[in-house]
Amino acid sequence: MNEPPTPADPLAAIAAYWNDAAPAFDREPDHGLLDATTRRAWQRRLADWLPGERLDVLDVGCGTGSLALLLAEAGHRVTGLDLAPAMVDRARRKFAAAGLEGRFLVGDAGRPPTGTDRYDAVLSRHLVWTLPDPPAALREWTARLRPGGRLLLVEGRWREADAPVEPYAPGTGTLPWSGGVPARTLTAALRPLVRDLHVHPLESDPALWGGPVHDERYAVLAHC
Repeated sequence: MNEPPTPADPLAAIAAYWNDAAPAFDREPDHGLLDATTRRAWQRRLADWLPGERLDVLDVGCGTGSLALLLAEAGHRVTGLDLAPAMVDRARRKFAAAGLEGRFLVGDAGRPPTGTDRYDAVLSRHLVWTLPDPPAALREWTARLRPGGRLLLVEGRWREADAPVEPYAPGTGTLPWSGGVPARTLTAALRPLVRDLHVHPLESDPALWGGPVHDERYAVLAHC
């Protein structure tokens, strides 16, 4: 059995946490998209945010590949990236079961190991709160976009305002956006990197989450 990572190695601890979470990850309605209503709600949103055909899309922090699969079904060419090998394994299996092509990488979403590849869109959902350096990750993601490309961030604040947050894995207690990030904080960090951006509130659409939610949920769509 592998020795548990130490708090001095937060990336290893984060990867171990999400590896352990992978078997049950899709039980959450907005993770697995197993309910037809939730699945259609995300299909509609993605079609609005990323219109067009045959886009090259980088999904950073792809998890088990649920949104990547929707994008591939819509005809886009998808590269998925996640720090946790168990998540990537499940994403690959989803694509294989659906008979769809996709490229999946194991690596740090904060510094995507994609070389000189450039994309029409970079997508991240529910990821920035897990990153040791979110502003640096935003710079990395925008640098991987082609001129006129889109950055789509689906984020939120997973608690009541000013409520204390317990570290979810060893070494993560000092993460700058632990527990989620308000839209105003994320847009302030992103605005110097993009040409324009728009915030789309999402907490009032229960179909996206499998039921009502009572915290801040939103998407930021930016053009570079």
